[in-house]
Amino acid sequence: MCGITGIVGRGDRQTVTEMSAALAHRGPDGQGIVAPEGEPFAFGHRRLSIIDLSPAGAQPMADPTGRYWITYNGEVYNFRELRSELESRGRVFRSATDTEVVLAAYEQWGPECLNQLNGMFAFAIWDRASRSLFAARDRLGIKPFYWAETKDSLLFASEVKAILASGFVTAERDTQGINNAWH
Repeated sequence: MCGITGIVGRGDRQTVTEMSAALAHRGPDGQGIVAPEGEPFAFGHRRLSIIDLSPAGAQPMADPTGRYWITYNGEVYNFRELRSELESRGRVFRSATDTEVVLAAYEQWGPECLNQLNGMFAFAIWDRASRSLFAARDRLGIKPFYWAETKDSLLFASEVKAILASGFVTAERDTQGINNAWH
């Protein structure tokens, strides 16, 4: 069980570090933060090493060009088959992780990559060229992905308490939202 966190819009290292710290129990084997200067995103990751125990599997992870960044939690059961298919298309891998395969699948097929993934997962990918976020979770929602919008940011995490740790949102009931849900 890993933990993912992120901010898009007003991304900053300190906030995503605090969010990630709230998920320390989800990833005792490592942590990573990426918050590139001048970019509107910051990702955090708490790692539980299962597939690739080497530093090559550390996250957040970038593609070889640095255009795409991913923070990922889960397991894609068919990642070896997908890896073989992507290698046949010329992709070279640096790790033995399913994370890198998910990132390469997104590069290859865009959002349609979800049709290729068999497993339980939640992830977010930032495209530095288009300045856009793609986030998804498995069809059954086995791996959690919570999110909140503020006036100028989108926050996400594997647990609500990480979003609350940002200080950008509070744990208040939205009575208008509750009333609208019943009408």
